Amino acid sequence: MEIKRVMVVGAGQMGAGIAQICARNGYEVILHDLQEDIVEKGISSIRTDLHRQVKKERLSDADVERILRLIQMSTQLGNVEHVDMVIEAATEKLETKKTLFSHLDRRAPEHVILATNTSSLPITEIAAETKRPDKVIGMHFMNPVPIMKLIEVIKGLATSDETLHAVKAMAKSLKKTAVEVNDYPGFVANRILMPMINEAIFTVYEGVSTPENVDEVMKLGMNHPMGPLTLADFIGLDTCLYIMETLHEGFGDDKYRPCPLLRKYVKAGWLGKKSGRGFYTYEA
Repeated sequence: MEIKRVMVVGAGQMGAGIAQICARNGYEVILHDLQEDIVEKGISSIRTDLHRQVKKERLSDADVERILRLIQMSTQLGNVEHVDMVIEAATEKLETKKTLFSHLDRRAPEHVILATNTSSLPITEIAAETKRPDKVIGMHFMNPVPIMKLIEVIKGLATSDETLHAVKAMAKSLKKTAVEVNDYPGFVANRILMPMINEAIFTVYEGVSTPENVDEVMKLGMNHPMGPLTLADFIGLDTCLYIMETLHEGFGDDKYRPCPLLRKYVKAGWLGKKSGRGFYTYEA
């Protein structure tokens, strides 16, 4: 099937980034969220990033106008009737996604593919809330979306080969590399990344070293562009905790037990860069 119009559900950082690259590559986009001011904020962040690309001479002013014209605002879920594909980028909570997919399934035309940008949650379980599990798939973009080249494409138990091929073709049209993985907790990226971050937090918790020194070891010794604790702050410590809990519950293995210090920081509201404080402090 040919995908021409895409609805992105969730106008936060990830959703806005997904909408931006879809429009930049010629897709008509409906950017949806519950409130108009949230969608406007998403559009504003897209505009800011595009103008930054103009300053770097990667885009022209005409390109910016063309891209923005392809993005339509939405606060009505019924707009799904006018698209070929949905990419959901709402909050990373299983029950929220299951309810949302049930609503989308009832409103969307029969041919519409329903993709979720989840970073760790079970595609098969989300698909079971619909009457089109063959057209439900995971499409995990990396943050920041306009820059990072990878998309994890996750098949649920019932996802059809036709859906898989259509999504991989779309990823290629977005100038991304699609890597196919199967439906297990955390998939590949977060199954490997989050335990590393969790272990870095344990290293601080046990007094082995400071956050600065842990990050320095991983940057200089392992050639990581960013230390694991800086990265955790950037991702959001609440998100890190939720993914670790998903891994712990999904596999039933205590090697995925979230560090008590991670829980403590989240309970204190120290969520990382977005709250102004995590393992490091950030100016507003």
